[in-house]
Amino acid sequence: MIKVIIERNIAEGLEPNYLQAARDTLKAVLDAPGYISSESLVDINKPNHKLIITNWTSIQAWDRWYQSAERKQVISQIAPILDGDEKITITEIR
Repeated sequence: MIKVIIERNIAEGLEPNYLQAARDTLKAVLDAPGYISSESLVDINKPNHKLIITNWTSIQAWDRWYQSAERKQVISQIAPILDGDEKITITEIR
């Protein structure tokens, strides 16, 4: 199993737009082969800083989702809302 940590900084005033886009992303990822679960966290000191931690059966499953048309479509809704690029860190449990 791997965990993918996605960090996003939401542009000021665009939080409502982000919440809907994040819901759309969750709906899309639920059917992705190899997807296990996810959680969404908010930085207490900086509420526009979001962390999404997703669990996948393998790096191959994540890569398929990352390259998929479904992800590209939902990310196209999120990208204009961000203040900078999202940061993705892929980890594994050892």
